[in-house]
Amino acid sequence: MTRLWKITKQNIHGEEMSEAGSVLRHGGTIAFPTETVYGLGADARSTEAVQNIFTAKGRPSDNPLIVHIAHRSQIEELAYAPNEAVSRLLDAFWPGPLTVVLPVKPGALSPLVTAGLSTVGLRMPDHPIALQLISAAGCPVAAPSANRSGRPSPTLAEHVREDLEGRIDGIVDGGPTGVGVESTVVEYTVEEGDAGVLHVLRPGGVTAAQLREALPGIEVRESSAHLSEPAAAPRAPGMKYTHYAPRGVMSLVQGTAPEQVLARMQHELDAAGARGERTGALTYSEHAGALRADHVVACGSLGDLETVAHGLYAALREFDEAGVSFIVGEACPEEGIGAAIMNRLRKAAGDRVLLAD
Repeated sequence: MTRLWKITKQNIHGEEMSEAGSVLRHGGTIAFPTETVYGLGADARSTEAVQNIFTAKGRPSDNPLIVHIAHRSQIEELAYAPNEAVSRLLDAFWPGPLTVVLPVKPGALSPLVTAGLSTVGLRMPDHPIALQLISAAGCPVAAPSANRSGRPSPTLAEHVREDLEGRIDGIVDGGPTGVGVESTVVEYTVEEGDAGVLHVLRPGGVTAAQLREALPGIEVRESSAHLSEPAAAPRAPGMKYTHYAPRGVMSLVQGTAPEQVLARMQHELDAAGARGERTGALTYSEHAGALRADHVVACGSLGDLETVAHGLYAALREFDEAGVSFIVGEACPEEGIGAAIMNRLRKAAGDRVLLAD
């Protein structure tokens, strides 16, 4: 049985939160909101507890987990001290949607958390419920997104229930999340000539432009890895497998001219409809009226990509609710938060990208 605690500002320090923290502390699995998506947490020090995350999600065990902490001082318990550049990032973006990959201290965490790597991704979420829960638990909390592996990440407690009811011990319902896409994952390395490079392993809520502004004079290198370029061991979550996918087959259409993109989308939708598919179009509010499909979903506005990030996962789940078997999605500009949106869209589509021109 999966317990449900509804947490608000009024009861954030009350008995419900203490109970949820106790379940975590004693090896249970608890879903909770962050400012990005809902996470599925367990004591990062306990192999048995962490194994329950993989079992509940059906997640491959070579995919590392991010560890969430409530206080910056907890870093020294888990990893070797960050250098000056990483410390500047923490000053700028913690608490917030930024995960930093650091060398892990031997024996500090379950080996399942690091997936055999010598590093660990650490994050301090910018959400009062998440911070209070981690504090109440009194332990570092390993927490991937609280969904079945490969499914769209949850931005509502109801999404968690759809995927994990009966598979986890509890859900802390704190209402809808904020950013809507997961944290940015970065790793700082020193390369030949002692030149430091900040690698963006996964784009997310902190943009590359924001990272460059925080680290003037340091190269910020954005990952271009696709599913067709598998790594032996992913350095961060979301790098190796198809993620965020609806149940229907999805493709993306990309191009420079909107009218050509929409024409190609309609061509694909018409062909799928003729084959007897139930069709869906994932687009933006500016173009929703230009497409004909069984189900058209506008996940936000091209004029404000933050709204797209916030609505993307709920939009993908909407196709499942409508029984859509064939989906065509419209690409967006890869600027700012658009890089994170396109990263998620490509993975949701299994890297099936059609060019309109």
